[in-house]
Amino acid sequence: MEYRTLGKTGLQVSEIGFGGEWLERHPEDESVQMLRYAAEKGINIVDCWMADPKSRDIIGRAMEGNRAHWIVQGHIGSTWQDGQYVRTRDMTFVRPAFEDLLRRLRTDYIDLGMIHYVDTPEDWEQCMRPPFFDYVRALRDAGTIRHIGLSTHNPRIAALAVESGVIEMLLFSVNPAFDMRPATEDLDSMFGEYDANLSGIDPERAALYRLCEEKNVGITVMKGFFSGRLFDEKTSPFGTAFTPVQCIHYALTRPGVCSVLCGFDTTAQVDAAVAYETASGDEKDYATVLATAPLHSYRGQCTYCGHCKPCPMEIDIAMVNKFYDLAVLQPSVPESVRAHYEALDVTASACIGCRSCESRCPFGVEIAQRMERAADLFGI
Repeated sequence: MEYRTLGKTGLQVSEIGFGGEWLERHPEDESVQMLRYAAEKGINIVDCWMADPKSRDIIGRAMEGNRAHWIVQGHIGSTWQDGQYVRTRDMTFVRPAFEDLLRRLRTDYIDLGMIHYVDTPEDWEQCMRPPFFDYVRALRDAGTIRHIGLSTHNPRIAALAVESGVIEMLLFSVNPAFDMRPATEDLDSMFGEYDANLSGIDPERAALYRLCEEKNVGITVMKGFFSGRLFDEKTSPFGTAFTPVQCIHYALTRPGVCSVLCGFDTTAQVDAAVAYETASGDEKDYATVLATAPLHSYRGQCTYCGHCKPCPMEIDIAMVNKFYDLAVLQPSVPESVRAHYEALDVTASACIGCRSCESRCPFGVEIAQRMERAADLFGI
């Protein structure tokens, strides 16, 4: 298993994580064993947005005796009322629900205290005001939560959170289907009919990923498989099917992304996701699927897929493109981006304009031109 630093939190998280929302569908002992199996495979991050007692109890049992192994995303504002999940900012319910989370997880701290499911500007403002945020801050100051995170499906809210400076990481929905959708305050609209004229990554989403990279705000990924719809050409909005490994690789190549939290029903599904770590380049290749899909094109956009390799001058073209895209968002090149660019073994100025990379790019990106622009922008 490979691990990545989750932005400014400094936590080392497994590239494959465990999204716990399906745990309650199985007998408790079976789900406990599945979590322990995932730990044996090197998975060390688990998300518990669920408010139901059964799911929380399962995670608590699975972690018992091995708490230090796990990085827990525990949600603040996810409550259980009269036998049903309710998202709320009402402290009458928020405080006891979080205390219940600690008790059922059999722990006295949560690594990532997640402000739960914020998709509208009004809700964002409420979460940032007393008494809700005072409670979150008090938990952090007491060490009950180690870092403050936020979950959202809306790139505009995510950008507000990143710019706020108080949110250290995001749980965000990332997959090639969602990435073509404009921002919405209604999650249900994400599952509607797709416009066949849509083309490429939505600019706000692309800007968000770059902003996270620039501000060192790590992303953990939810809905990486589009609820399984991407696995079937009949339900995939592209008209073609992807594999779990391809979906994982797509998410992990977005700037800022550190871990993809997968929902698991069986240990075989755990194995299928963990297989990413030993997969070949061909098995990870999402770019060819996107480029040849009957619906929707990413034509002209660099998706950082790496198809352009090898470069005769040994330029890491995908990384140069990432840093270039990060830099052009700003009035001047951020020093952090410049430092990362200058640390590359070979910079864009080494490009000889042979364009052999362009013949391999599935999306028709004018790479030589971008290398020239990057060299001009960074000065080397």
